[in-house]
Amino acid sequence: MSVVTTFTQEQVIQRAVQEIQSELAACQPKVVLYFASSSYNPQEIAHNMEQAFPGATVFGCTTSGELISGKMSKNSIVAMGFTSDIIGDINIQIVQKISTEDHVQEVFKGFEDYYHTPALELDPEKYVGIVICDGLTKAEEKIIDSIGNLTNVTFIGGSAGDDLKFASTYVFANGQAYSNAALLALLKPISKFDFIKTQSFNPTNKALVATKVDEANRVVIEFDHKPAVEAYAEAIGHSVDSVGNGFMSHPLGLMIDDEPYVRSPQQVNDGAITFYCNVKEGMEMSVLESTDIIADTTAVIEEKQAEVGSIKAIVNFNCILRTLQLDSQGTSEQYGKIFTHIPTIGFSTYGEAYIGHINQTATMLIFF
Repeated sequence: MSVVTTFTQEQVIQRAVQEIQSELAACQPKVVLYFASSSYNPQEIAHNMEQAFPGATVFGCTTSGELISGKMSKNSIVAMGFTSDIIGDINIQIVQKISTEDHVQEVFKGFEDYYHTPALELDPEKYVGIVICDGLTKAEEKIIDSIGNLTNVTFIGGSAGDDLKFASTYVFANGQAYSNAALLALLKPISKFDFIKTQSFNPTNKALVATKVDEANRVVIEFDHKPAVEAYAEAIGHSVDSVGNGFMSHPLGLMIDDEPYVRSPQQVNDGAITFYCNVKEGMEMSVLESTDIIADTTAVIEEKQAEVGSIKAIVNFNCILRTLQLDSQGTSEQYGKIFTHIPTIGFSTYGEAYIGHINQTATMLIFF
C-alpha cells in the first residue's frame, strides 16, 4: 500500500512507538507524519519516533486530540506512512524564536539549496508545503505572511496543541521537539494533491468594522467606533453580560470570494474582545451563524471525491473549537466516521493555516 495509517493509546513511549513501527514497517515509508497527545514526553517521543524509522523523514507535533480513519481519539498517537509512490521528495526546515524574530527567509534558503530552485520559481502544481507552528506564540500570521512573500507554493497546516493546558506546545523533526518554533515541510509529491477548507458557518447580513485594534495581542478595542463588546453583542442579539455564550456560534468572517475566513472571539477584556487570530484595523467582517459540521464535512468530502476520484490520503488540521463543539453535541463519533473509508490522520489544532491563519475551520491536504 502507498499510504498506511495507525494509532496507539499505549502510554509507555517505547511500547507505543514499537506498535506504530510494526504497523508501518511493511510499507517501508519514505515519510512518517505523526501527531501525539501532550500526555507523552515531547523529547522522548520525538527521539523514539526518529529512531524507529531510519532512512525516513519523520515529523509531527503535539495535539489537543487526534483523528484517525473512522475515529476521533484522545491521549493517543496517530501516524501515517507514505511510500515514494506518493511523496517523491521532502525537505524539512525549522524556524526558531518565532515569537520575537522572523527567520523564514533564512530557512527558505535551505529549501532553495535542497531543490536547486529559487523559491519563487517553484511550481505550485508540483510542490506543496505543510506548516505547523507552536500554537502559543501568536506568531502564525507573521510566519504565513512571510511564506506568502517568498513563494507561490501553497502551505497548509495548523498550530500545535497541548490538550487545552495552554502551557507548552511542540513541533517534531530531526528527532527533536522544538518550542517557540515553526516546522515547514516542502513536499514534491508523485501523487496529485489538492486542498479542502471547510467551516460550518454562513454569513449573516450584519457586518462589523474593526476601528481600533491592538494587533500584536489580537485584541479588538472598538468595532464601528463603539466598545467592541457592545457592538458585537448588539450584532449577535446578546446582552453584553451574556456575549460569551455567542462566541462559538457567531464568530466573524473575513469574506474572500464569498468564502468566510473565520476569526473566533476568545474572551472579553474591559470592553475589548481578544480573538484567536489577528484582526487588522479597518477590516470589515461578516457576523457568521453556525451550521451543521457533520453535514457540511460529509458534503465537502463527497464533492471532492466526485471531482478527483478516489482519495488516497487526507491530512486533516481540525480546529479545537470544532472538536469542542462536536463533543458538546455528542457527534464526535459521527465526525470520525466520515473518514472511515479514506486513509486519514489529523489533530485538533490551536488555529489553522490556509492562505492565512484562521479559526474554527478544517484545512485538509489530500492526495489522489
